[in-house]
Amino acid sequence: MNNTDKIYNLAAPGVQQLIPYIPGKPIEELERELGLTRIIKLASNENPLGPGKKALEAIQAALPQLTLYPDGNGFNLKQALSRQYAIEMSQITLGNGSNEILELVARAFLMPGLEAIFSQHAFAVYPIVTQAVGATAVVVPALNYGHDLDTMLQRVTDKTRVVFIANPNNPTGTLLSQASVESFISALPESCVCVLDEAYFEFVRTVESVNSIDWLKKHPNLIVTRTFSKAYGLAGLRVGYGLSSPQMADILNRVRQPFNNNALALVAAEAALTDFEHLKNTITVNTQGMQQLTDGFKDLGLEWIESAGNFVLVDVKQPGQPLYEALLRKGVIVRPVGNYELPNHLRISIGTKEENQVFLQALTEVLAGNV
Repeated sequence: MNNTDKIYNLAAPGVQQLIPYIPGKPIEELERELGLTRIIKLASNENPLGPGKKALEAIQAALPQLTLYPDGNGFNLKQALSRQYAIEMSQITLGNGSNEILELVARAFLMPGLEAIFSQHAFAVYPIVTQAVGATAVVVPALNYGHDLDTMLQRVTDKTRVVFIANPNNPTGTLLSQASVESFISALPESCVCVLDEAYFEFVRTVESVNSIDWLKKHPNLIVTRTFSKAYGLAGLRVGYGLSSPQMADILNRVRQPFNNNALALVAAEAALTDFEHLKNTITVNTQGMQQLTDGFKDLGLEWIESAGNFVLVDVKQPGQPLYEALLRKGVIVRPVGNYELPNHLRISIGTKEENQVFLQALTEVLAGNV
């Protein structure tokens, strides 16, 4: 055994076998590799409009105070969220992105001998946080690229401690009805924590009368996670939150690190909550861009998965990785999803009208062999 192997053997068993999450390729990295000057990134479901005016003004105003630690409790942001959703501040857990809330759940509730259930083609962080703490991942085959709730419920045992549901789902964009999700949560044993990941809920165009936050009153084992990274354009600041019963929030806050949200993230998120015009513009751009891309796919004879998010998964009818690499050479960054067991698909984030057109033109050329 060489020294390198000895070092790896020091890690916890679950960590030894982990495959790290691979983020979307940064623009700067592609610039370094290929020397390109015009690059569009449609890979990470970011808001093409960027942050809103109110968030930028709040950041500017907070800059002189950067020598001070942020409010470790995030009082002002919690107060704003409390008003927004008509819940108690004690029901809120702030995270470094909603991604951190998922990790806090795993650290607080999972351990060797326990299980977490999630769907095939669901967010890659679910297996990562599960495996990192030594718990067992139970992956239920997808139904029409989305969650098969009936089968997921059948797989629940006395070892099941956490169930992850993404709605809309990333990377497929599939959407479950509120009625089916509520029925699923109601059928879970009280010993099972249900995490309802709603990172893309602002983009859902189907209006249903039931809000998932209403379920918190009768389901103390439910955690709803949301983020400011997508619709609010604050991905670079990393701020998300979990909504739950006060008891559940108390448990999560016990494993949450102090000052996990930086000062700029806190003030920007608070301001973003009241920037209704920016949110409206974001939804409009997303709706129009989704139509633009799907019309383009139709013209190219390609099929796609109907998406309720700010991205769309297109079937390119051949291995997606080579097409992804060919698009990179044309200065377009998208997301291959072979790691999600979807090797013939590419995930495309919705961009501006101009960005979408550049992508469609590049895709047309690549599919025609002009690489």
